Amino acid sequence: QVQLVESGGGSVQAGGSLRLSCAVSGDTYSSYCMGWFRQAPGKEREGVASIASDGSTSYEDSVKGRFIVSRDNAESTLYLQMNSLEPEDSAMYYCAAHRPGSWRVRVVGGICLTDGKDYWGKGTLVTVSS
Repeated sequence: QVQLVESGGGSVQAGGSLRLSCAVSGDTYSSYCMGWFRQAPGKEREGVASIASDGSTSYEDSVKGRFIVSRDNAESTLYLQMNSLEPEDSAMYYCAAHRPGSWRVRVVGGICLTDGKDYWGKGTLVTVSS
């Protein structure tokens, strides 16, 4: 029932910035732990950044200090501000929503740790050149 639509991807030169957005509809948003994942060709999908309902955040090591995840609960939107982009950041970026489960949600290493149901967007492509 939950739908997520990413936007904001595109092509940018190394060192540039992009701001990804994820619009969520279909269910209550504020209680969800939200995350960004990415997958490059030939690579496994990896967690990039996550933010719990209380605002706690976590990041994958390679993006720490460069990316900032935030959420606007009033607008049911998740953001990923991506700064100092590197070619290695090129990937399809996916928004994920994690419904609260039976235990307290933790954010660690860029992902939400929860036993709740997951929802995924279709992704937005980020290409970093040079």
